[in-house]
Amino acid sequence: MTVSLRLAALAAAAAFGLMSATAAMATEGSKAKAEKAAAAKTAKAAKAAPKAEAPLAEADEAQLAASQRAYRGVYACEFNQTLDIAVNPKHAGYLDVKWKKDVYTMKPVLSSTGALRLEDVKGQTLMVQIANKSMLMDTRVGQRLVDDCQSAEQREAVAAAKLAPPVAGGLGIDPNKPVVAEATK
Repeated sequence: MTVSLRLAALAAAAAFGLMSATAAMATEGSKAKAEKAAAAKTAKAAKAAPKAEAPLAEADEAQLAASQRAYRGVYACEFNQTLDIAVNPKHAGYLDVKWKKDVYTMKPVLSSTGALRLEDVKGQTLMVQIANKSMLMDTRVGQRLVDDCQSAEQREAVAAAKLAPPVAGGLGIDPNKPVVAEATK
């Protein structure tokens, strides 16, 4: 009987050792999973944390003048959308363009054509203002985000243009000149 007791004791020890190894492996697996989850959580938090903004260059005289010419306030745009342009509270000569949930800090630049360009300091968007309308474009994909936007000043300019008499030669066609039919061959 002592042999069978020994065999039983060896079998019990082997079983206990196997269970201990299995328990140890399970514990190590749990630790690895916990470490992996913690690393993923840290990476996610790092992505969610706002990146420190690069300092903006101080505005020169041309930029300050351009910012004064920009139409500010709420714009009515196509498809019942709106955007809002306001002075950036932290940086003189810069403007903030709010569209949907996004706010873009813009640098105003006068172009040679007379249009005012509002260039996003992060290079994502561009807003172009002309006398009768404005548009916001995504520069990365090269398409308009929203078009046919008008501030109060632009709506007034459009109304005044509709009331003004046509200017001869403005489009190369004089509306007061009689039409002369050409002879056909």
